Amino acid sequence: MHSIPIVDFGTDKASLFEQFREHGFAQLVNHGISDELIGAVWQQSEAFFALPMEEKRKLSRSHKNVMGYYDRELTKEKRDQKEVFDFICVPHPELPDNHPDNFSKVDGVNQWSEGQPPEFQLTMKAYAAACTDLSHRILSVFSLGLGLEQDYFRQYFDPAHTSFTRLNHYPTTDVLESGVQGDVVPLGDQALHHHTDAGVLTVLLQDAVGGLQAKSGDDWINVEPIDGSLIINVGDLMQIWSNDKIKSALHRVRPITQTGRYSIPFFFNPPYETVCAPILAPGEDALYRPMKWGDFRAGRAEGDFGSYGQEIQISDFRL
Repeated sequence: MHSIPIVDFGTDKASLFEQFREHGFAQLVNHGISDELIGAVWQQSEAFFALPMEEKRKLSRSHKNVMGYYDRELTKEKRDQKEVFDFICVPHPELPDNHPDNFSKVDGVNQWSEGQPPEFQLTMKAYAAACTDLSHRILSVFSLGLGLEQDYFRQYFDPAHTSFTRLNHYPTTDVLESGVQGDVVPLGDQALHHHTDAGVLTVLLQDAVGGLQAKSGDDWINVEPIDGSLIINVGDLMQIWSNDKIKSALHRVRPITQTGRYSIPFFFNPPYETVCAPILAPGEDALYRPMKWGDFRAGRAEGDFGSYGQEIQISDFRL
């Protein structure tokens, strides 16, 4: 494979399941999220990262609250050359983000910049809602492909879920000041080291610069940007649910020093109390023992935030 498959979601839903069975990745066109909303998301994302560093660091993540800004993210215990801003789809959107009922012991609570116009928060929440709807439509295809009722997976996400959106900025040089670099984990050899995503699905918006690579056999292939497309990849939870019929996709981001770039992944995740176990056909043996999503997410978040032990993987649950 020299490029990931391109699927027209408006006319060719039937091929989507087979593409994911084979590759774990697909590039979706005609997906239903408007160009106007995507354009606004890019504009607001770039405006956020253009804020002075002291303003962004007022929203810094911590070990207790992993939502907000961070400039020293780890992947595979190596520091990524990027800065990020994370926000969660709150369980009770009719309440303020900082309401106690919208606080998660795993993810914390959203942090928004007081210095930004209200359009930033409104745009980001509208985009997260659009990605949620798209993710449900994709999971309907997976349900049918696995021989289940079309809306089988919706039970795991309604009325609330723990999905979150990340704004990524990859600068051309280390974002940390020279006086700080020596006090933290050194940069790895990739802008983002190889990994699989922890949840069910990832919906990725990639700018024209690119840099994303997917593992295909023994090779790494470039995921070339296509204007207006969305890149979809399967995460670890779907691999467990499907009992390895669909496998989470290994990917990384290669360093590019000529120009900065941006990407925006949306991670579709169930409630933390969800116990994920293989959905088996008659006579089929389970390849994984049950795993509680909240515990798995917490372990992965600790590995991203700092060196709090070995990063958890689904191989830890394999029978």
